[in-house]
Amino acid sequence: MSAISLNKMQETAPALVDLYKAAGVSLDKHGLRGQRAAVYLVVDHSGSMRPYYRDGSVQALADRVLGLSAQLDDDGNVPVVFFSTGVDAVTEIGLADHHGRIDRVVAGLGHMGRTNYHLAMDAVIDHYLACDAEDPAFVVFQTDGGPTSRIAAERYMCKAARLPLFWQFIGFGDPGSRQFDFLRRLDELAVPGKRVVDNAGFFHAGSDPRAVSDGELYDRLLGEFPSWLVAARAHGIVR
Repeated sequence: MSAISLNKMQETAPALVDLYKAAGVSLDKHGLRGQRAAVYLVVDHSGSMRPYYRDGSVQALADRVLGLSAQLDDDGNVPVVFFSTGVDAVTEIGLADHHGRIDRVVAGLGHMGRTNYHLAMDAVIDHYLACDAEDPAFVVFQTDGGPTSRIAAERYMCKAARLPLFWQFIGFGDPGSRQFDFLRRLDELAVPGKRVVDNAGFFHAGSDPRAVSDGELYDRLLGEFPSWLVAARAHGIVR
């Protein structure tokens, strides 16, 4: 059963109903119907991301994540972390106010800096722990390139493996760019040599992320989540 009903979606966020339905199809396909999770969105606010804010790609991703969240979490809100050199903002996007929400937040952020994954990861971890959540977290982490501090990003990923958080990275940009080599390596970090379970996935959405169909996007976002749940439960990380 969905966390938020179709009727409530139709009343509160009619523009997201098709996304909500597509997310439900993908959850069924991956055997995740009825699974509950706190959904987070982390978005890159570095200087090279300007085109993706300008053309609506970031807002489109936020809407899609909100459609998925409505299937997994019953509060109708997704915590959103904007990061660049540091954490630029920690806010929320909700069913009732999703339209144009990304532009409204970004308008007040000012300078777009460099790319530090680990500070954004730390913000998500702090938020999740402060909520005393019983359900695991599914974190959609968007970026258009590798981090300034790769050592710190890897260290946080390995430490976070003992927490009930799954990190699904999604790349925006040229699929052939070597900027994403680090994320591919991060996705393949040794288990149990470096981390107790494989707690991350990565896929590339290309230079026009909006062109990826809703069904494909959800399938790729959710592809590694079921296997993580199995491993995390086996290690007592998830109940």
